[in-house]
Amino acid sequence: MNRLSRTVKKLEKYPTWVLSFAIGNVVKYTGTSNISYDVMTHEKVEVSVRNIRKVRNHIGQIHAAAMILLAETATGMVVGMNVPDDKIPLVKFLNTKFVRRSQGAMKAEAWLTPEQIETIKSTPKGDIMVNVKVTDETGNSPIECEACWAWISKDSLKKKT
Repeated sequence: MNRLSRTVKKLEKYPTWVLSFAIGNVVKYTGTSNISYDVMTHEKVEVSVRNIRKVRNHIGQIHAAAMILLAETATGMVVGMNVPDDKIPLVKFLNTKFVRRSQGAMKAEAWLTPEQIETIKSTPKGDIMVNVKVTDETGNSPIECEACWAWISKDSLKKKT
């Protein structure tokens, strides 16, 4: 278990808003956008956002940037739950297609296969495609995303700065 998964484990006995508050204090932009961390396991992460004023666009639906934030957050956190403490996860790319108008609140579910988890834990450096599905209140997917996440040694990051 890494530091993130140990923290999630400690907070699982509390209501989900406690975990959302804690992560929102560390990952400030998700806190600013009121992202809720609903499910966080090594295999799956679910995050959601209500259709509130601060994340709405000019036509009253959740802003495109907030939709992408959901996908990026869910995929990054599921990788983050598995990456060893001496590594750091980095998003390589997130491709998004807007396919329909959203309605109401939205959620993103990201998941990893057991093979992907093993690769993250056993490979010093690499990247993977992370599965993600973003849906609105009706159950439809207003956006289609593909996310690629990498992990590298924290030491190699320090050498470049």
